[in-house]
Amino acid sequence: MLAAARHSAILAEVQRERIVRVADLAKMLGVSLMTVRRDIEALDAAGAVEKIHGGAKLPGGASTHEPGFELKVTQLKDEKMAIAQEAAAQVREGTAVGLSAGTTTWALAQLLSAGPRITVVTNSVRIADVFHQSSSPSTVILTGGERTPSDALVGPLATSSLKQLHLDVLFLGVHGVDADAGFTTPNVLEAETDRAFVAAARRVVVLADHTKWGTLGISTIAALEDADELISDDLLGSEARRILGERVGRLRLAPTTIAQSAASG
Repeated sequence: MLAAARHSAILAEVQRERIVRVADLAKMLGVSLMTVRRDIEALDAAGAVEKIHGGAKLPGGASTHEPGFELKVTQLKDEKMAIAQEAAAQVREGTAVGLSAGTTTWALAQLLSAGPRITVVTNSVRIADVFHQSSSPSTVILTGGERTPSDALVGPLATSSLKQLHLDVLFLGVHGVDADAGFTTPNVLEAETDRAFVAAARRVVVLADHTKWGTLGISTIAALEDADELISDDLLGSEARRILGERVGRLRLAPTTIAQSAASG
């Protein structure tokens, strides 16, 4: 297993269990204790986990911890691509599409850039670059604002520009999904900008892989009931499926085998 895949698996396990032991991770991954310790040291240096004696845990102050784009883009690639494929199938020519910043929406942007002409509104420089570097005929509107560690443009300039626009559909990436707090982010200004995205959209589709369930950011973007649809992957747990199935407009689970086949084809 490559280091990037191990790191992704370790991060997913830490997010699920909050605290994990080196011995358990080594058994789960089928690698040596030394390999796991090196992986934890690398993730600790990147700020993704906190190294503790015999294992790792979520970083202190996790509700405001915001991993950078370069780290997040290496995680759960198959799940994110499966979700992106489900989302892309909903977009038709001429649609005004909002894409909030994030690595799953970035994966979606790669698919949309090869599709029909649409108008894209985004607060992500990286998403705008996807369309710029392709031969896409689409129009891209990039908000201004202050750049965050996850490469989102946020703040008064971003929020003000979004208040002037009307979107057919918003694809919203989130940091966490919680039964009580709803959809959350670790950045207060990003939450404000994302709320402006939600207000501008006729339809809100949240993109959140299974590891986002139970993760809590400091600021709420929207309640679960505000999502017309939530697209996750088929590794989402049964309790999460039950709660989300009752409270979001529609819960769609993307089969990860589709993304794995596409990646290997």
